[in-house]
Amino acid sequence: MEKTRKIKKVLISQPTLEGAGVHLHRGFGFREAPMFDPFLMFDDFRQDDPDKYLPGFPWHPHRGIETITYMLRGTAEHGDSMGNSGVIGPGDVQWMTAGSGIVHQEMPKGGADGRMGGFQLWANLPASQKMMAPRYRDVKRADIPEIALPGGVTARVVCGTVGGTRGPVRDIVIDPEYIDVAMPPQAEFVHPTKPGHTALAYVFEGQGCFSGDARPDSYEVEPASYFDLERKPFLGDHSVILFGDGGRIKVTTADFRLRFLLISGRPLGEPVAWQGPIVMNTQEELRTAFREYRAGTFIKQPKPV
Repeated sequence: MEKTRKIKKVLISQPTLEGAGVHLHRGFGFREAPMFDPFLMFDDFRQDDPDKYLPGFPWHPHRGIETITYMLRGTAEHGDSMGNSGVIGPGDVQWMTAGSGIVHQEMPKGGADGRMGGFQLWANLPASQKMMAPRYRDVKRADIPEIALPGGVTARVVCGTVGGTRGPVRDIVIDPEYIDVAMPPQAEFVHPTKPGHTALAYVFEGQGCFSGDARPDSYEVEPASYFDLERKPFLGDHSVILFGDGGRIKVTTADFRLRFLLISGRPLGEPVAWQGPIVMNTQEELRTAFREYRAGTFIKQPKPV
């Protein structure tokens, strides 16, 4: 039997401001990025107050990364320097590879009830692919398979494979998985993971136990005051769970339902030079990127006619 991954660290996403004044919760970012390689940042932008999300994310550049946006409610209007534009809504995914450089904007709108929400993940690109041609994928809800598993568990597969069903986003450099898992009370979810890959979960509904077959001997929690570690480690909304290595994860529920994102990818093990929306390998590459942006030579791919 494959080794079950144990919890290595738990973080609680923290309130922050981004864009032109969007209130969101950051699961991890610059300080924690080395632990989450190849992932750089994870934001939870669920928000019920339009004043706290309508300012949006006006035009800004990216280079050297991929941004993955998954909507739960409301919509996000987007446009970019390649001439792409559109709207993603509940259940849709936007997977953008910035590569050599792209300038885009994302402007969230609420649903009929005024609520808006979803998640954005930043994934790093290896040095050999930092300057690849940008590409832009909108994946509609109807194109993302939802798999029914034993015990009433369901899994929406954006990227990766569950029960022999493969998600629509493929050919990604870091070989990632991105799965939305929903579990009823008194259920179990076991999923194989590639040994050596970084694996994490983000809880956004209910609560569950992520510690596998037995409680881990120890694990770090930040902020520690959020948990009584003498109790069984059931983790709830806003919890980021970083797993240790192994060949599978095992998640169980007791009296409450649970919904979480399961994300994994191949670590790059490369130096990171990061400033704002641009992530390269050296400080000189960063200086070049910002110099080109100021000079108007940042975009390397011609706009399609």
